[in-house]
Amino acid sequence: MPPKISIIIPTLNEEKYLPLLLESIKKQSFKDYEIIVADAGSKDRTADIAREYGAQVVPGGMPGPGRNRGADAASGELLFFFDADVILPDGFLSRAITEFDDRFYDLATCEFKPISDLRLDRIMFSLTNLTVKLNQRINPRAAGFCIFITRRLFNRIGGFDETLKLAEDHDLVQRASRLRPLHFLETVHIMVSVRRLEKEGRFALVEKYAKVEFNLLTKGPIKEDIIEYEFGNFEGEEGAKMKRGLDELEERIKTLEKQYDEFERTWLKPDEQGKLPGEPMDRIRAGFNALADAFSSLFLKK
Repeated sequence: MPPKISIIIPTLNEEKYLPLLLESIKKQSFKDYEIIVADAGSKDRTADIAREYGAQVVPGGMPGPGRNRGADAASGELLFFFDADVILPDGFLSRAITEFDDRFYDLATCEFKPISDLRLDRIMFSLTNLTVKLNQRINPRAAGFCIFITRRLFNRIGGFDETLKLAEDHDLVQRASRLRPLHFLETVHIMVSVRRLEKEGRFALVEKYAKVEFNLLTKGPIKEDIIEYEFGNFEGEEGAKMKRGLDELEERIKTLEKQYDEFERTWLKPDEQGKLPGEPMDRIRAGFNALADAFSSLFLKK
């Protein structure tokens, strides 16, 4: 009897992150699934690790074609697409499949949270989640690392468009939603690595996504290389200066966070008797000093 869920993961040199995802799947209480890893020719132990966890490994490619190759090999009635650098919280599959079935969904995504302690990352992810929720009817979007779709709907629209250079995930959801609406699962969330934010720079990546979104809205599906995949590779000195400025601003915001957290630990944490340290005026002065130091670090070079 075919499994209920086919979990499809496109990979390329993911020996560091893939075990974390596969281990989180292994711990799920819901067991009626298969795992298909569509590997794009990894040079590390990605394929071996996938097989060690019982996954079927098939030849992949770029994310869109890789996901299609995984879907070709899948036998489940539901296709769950994840990227290698996500982690499923305990009980994820059980709650997701229950909500999906009980509400007769054919297409869904869910909230995603950063694997990060930075307040900046949490804010960025929260804003992205809010944008997806607000636009799920008028301009449906879902990231490729978190798409749930029935096999019948996936086959009906022909899967991912392999002619696209970028945003093939958004394109799939948009085409599918013309037949069945996109839903936002309320009972689950997924944890996502911030490695791309760290590598490319948070503000540089926001600028990249904004350009992609503008192109989608004005010209439609992207079939040309409008940006480089590694967004940090700016052309010319103008781009290099912008990238350095964004990176510097990001570092200053991170410093602000650290200084505020230190102030919070020192002056706003009650003792064992529930009392705050020092006199009220001392705390007020400390607060002003902490804010002054934080904003100085944000706007002034040290």
